Amino acid sequence: MGNADTKLHFRKAVVQLTTKTSPIDASDDSFWDQFWGDHVTTIQDVFALIPAAEIRSLREEAPSNLATLCYKAVEKLVRAADTGCSTHQEQQVVLNCVRILMRVIPYIFEDPDWRGFFWSSLPAGGEEEGSGDSVPLAHSLIHALCDLLFCPDFTVTTNKKSGPDKHEDLQSIDSCEFIWASGVGFAHSPPHVPTQDVNRTEILKLILTCFSQSIYQPSSDGADATNRWIAVFTSADNRHALPLFTSLLNIVCGYDPVGFGVPYNHLLFSDSREPLVEVALQILITTLDHDITAGCADIEEPNTVSDNLFINYLSRIHREEDFSFVLRGFTWLLNNPLQQTYLPHSTKKIGFHQELLVFFWKFCDYNKKFLFYVLKSSDVLDVLVPILYHLNDARADQSRVGLMHIGVFILLLLSGERNFGVRLNKPYTASVPMDIPVFTGTHADLMIIVFHKIITTGHQRLQPLFDCLLTILVNVSPYIKTMSMVTANKLLHLLEAFSTPWFLFSAPHHHHLVFFLLETFNNIIQYQFDGNSNLVYTIIRKRQVFHALANLPTDCGSINKSLNRRGKRTLLRQPSTESTRSTTKTMEGAQPAQPAQPGTKTATLAAMPGLEKMTEKESAHPTIQQLDELTTSSTVNGNLVGPVSPTSLVPPTSIGEENSSAAATSMSPPVPLGTSIQPPTEDQNLPDVENLEISEKDHEESVLVDEDRLCDWLGQPGDTSDSLLLSDIHEDSQMQSSSMPARPESPAMSLQSAHSESSGPSTLSNAQSESRTSALGGSASQQWAPNSAWVLSWKTKLPLQTIMRLLQVLVPQVEKICIDKGLTDESEILRFLQHGTLVGLLPVPHPILIRKYQANAGTATWFRTYMWGIIYLRNVDPPIWYDTDVKLFEIQRV
Repeated sequence: MGNADTKLHFRKAVVQLTTKTSPIDASDDSFWDQFWGDHVTTIQDVFALIPAAEIRSLREEAPSNLATLCYKAVEKLVRAADTGCSTHQEQQVVLNCVRILMRVIPYIFEDPDWRGFFWSSLPAGGEEEGSGDSVPLAHSLIHALCDLLFCPDFTVTTNKKSGPDKHEDLQSIDSCEFIWASGVGFAHSPPHVPTQDVNRTEILKLILTCFSQSIYQPSSDGADATNRWIAVFTSADNRHALPLFTSLLNIVCGYDPVGFGVPYNHLLFSDSREPLVEVALQILITTLDHDITAGCADIEEPNTVSDNLFINYLSRIHREEDFSFVLRGFTWLLNNPLQQTYLPHSTKKIGFHQELLVFFWKFCDYNKKFLFYVLKSSDVLDVLVPILYHLNDARADQSRVGLMHIGVFILLLLSGERNFGVRLNKPYTASVPMDIPVFTGTHADLMIIVFHKIITTGHQRLQPLFDCLLTILVNVSPYIKTMSMVTANKLLHLLEAFSTPWFLFSAPHHHHLVFFLLETFNNIIQYQFDGNSNLVYTIIRKRQVFHALANLPTDCGSINKSLNRRGKRTLLRQPSTESTRSTTKTMEGAQPAQPAQPGTKTATLAAMPGLEKMTEKESAHPTIQQLDELTTSSTVNGNLVGPVSPTSLVPPTSIGEENSSAAATSMSPPVPLGTSIQPPTEDQNLPDVENLEISEKDHEESVLVDEDRLCDWLGQPGDTSDSLLLSDIHEDSQMQSSSMPARPESPAMSLQSAHSESSGPSTLSNAQSESRTSALGGSASQQWAPNSAWVLSWKTKLPLQTIMRLLQVLVPQVEKICIDKGLTDESEILRFLQHGTLVGLLPVPHPILIRKYQANAGTATWFRTYMWGIIYLRNVDPPIWYDTDVKLFEIQRV
């Protein structure tokens, strides 16, 4: 009954406030105390008793009363921070003020005329008397909330026996002694008090609400303006910046959702720590949201990154034990949703894995030592497997497209380092049921199979990610020591699909996928021939795919015939979801990927930048001459200048000779007598031969491509909404000069390469890029039509030399073995390929080209949009931003 009376009195005060159009005196404490008196309310009560329509009405019709409400609430918080919350009544007043501000602030942010309100000063007679300078209301609010986060007996446990003495003064305590959890920079483990967790959570949610001003500005505006709330929170003016950063980091990385492992314990006991961990993680990723390219635009400007102490502290973590603590906590939480138990739903599963992935991305981006620490140990595989699990599970769900992007971005970042490719050779033991074919192999096999699943059965909105997926494969391919037969079939299946004429001719950028796959094959053949007999065998078996590519028609008649034939057949085709389902045996207990449930809310994402803006190319093995040029270029006329990027140097011809000797030593195992691979007696074209009569293993999936099935997931020619939006990249080590004029013969694309073996798609000129971007609207794309000149411009650059030479050498010998021994099983052929070597028979090895992620404004905008979209959708209790006029993204229902 008492609780009902409290709600009634609170509701009456709200009605009185919202119906009065005349200003209410700020000194009328009896009226204002009705909102934050010592009565007990919950955050849910506050949101229910203060409707959105009444807040907007108050903002429009009685703005002075809304301003006074905010002023008085901040004033109460400042006073509490000055005097300390020694009694339960004072603590209740603080919580009530926090809840009211959390409810009101989003409606202040949505009106552009009100956004400067919190940057005005407290009115005369406020609690800031005696201060020489006027302090903006936002500063007072943030500093008071930070003080309250280290308030003894309210949000932290005091170490001293207070007894009858006066309560500790918040302004004099050393908050570094009150860090919330042990871990980085703090060895003491404070006692766990659930009520303190609840109080911290509510205060942090208000801080997060203050940070959310970014979501009420379009992404174009947010790129130019910094978030002043975050700037105040992470500046040196906040004396609690270091203990706050450490507390948030340790709370997140030290969280154990399983506890002692008692089944169903999460259903029997409430967990006060999980909401705190979630909001702490959201605070961390928002404070680390900083576009590092913005500070580099003008060299004269001071580096703004250092002003953000959270980024500064994160980048300076260097102790191995700290890295171990962070990585162990991160992988433990990331693998939590994957844990399998005999009792269904007996283990607590966290839901903030998307925020974890964003935090991991930020940590690796700002602290390269941490990235290298992750890569030097096999723990990186504990990051890889859950990412692949989420990618595979979310591939058909359009509401989780953002999760797919962040997972691929992290793998792209990791794949730029050699150690990642090396670690992928560790054998994979299936511990998580995944909707993929059963295989025996390494983590590299797992990654390739999942990528194949994404491309062939994923949602059509994932098509812009195809070039990123294949770039990851290209980056790791020189280090893949062995590949299972299932994986080899998947790779050849992708090439067979992407190299069909109708697909190649249907868009000006589809051929880039073929370049990526051919480069992957070349890297494996040139650098990891030993151990990859399964792939070589599959290439031989599917050699007609490469011959068809080499003999791709270039005349206009054949081009139009390919497109017309596809267009007619698609009109007759009946759509079927069954056509995309594989009949291959999958892992036991695996559930197929499910589309989003109708009505599922999702936040729109910013446009993903092109791959040429996300990556920079560099050689994995610079030559001595390149190193000399790097050294000599470090000084110009006695002035120290920045180092020349290895990607801007033209690799000398000697690089192949140096690599050739290295390959000869690493790829020359003892070859049994009678099975050595011999060069052909003459330089002849590969004869047309029938397919080998060999049995296939039961678990292999047939890779015969049905064109109707391809059409289901590769999109239709001329259908701009479903066509692949692939970035344009050039593979050569020599960067194109920015002053080089664009080729006039559009839409033919410029393809330049210093090495025919590693040639590939080139970077489009700005005009061409804009033309392609406008094509997304539909008009420009429909005007484009393939022609002979365009096909020839990239067909002549296809890096087929290595594969054609391999086929020229091996096919006659494999054929001879089959005829001589009457083989009907592939085991003898695989044994022959395993003990063979192609040293001296293949073209000179090409330099390994790695595409490393580089920070850019486009991905910063994408991350900001994605991050706030997650936070918006995750905060449903209370629904802080629901039904407000958000500008950064749109909320849609599937």
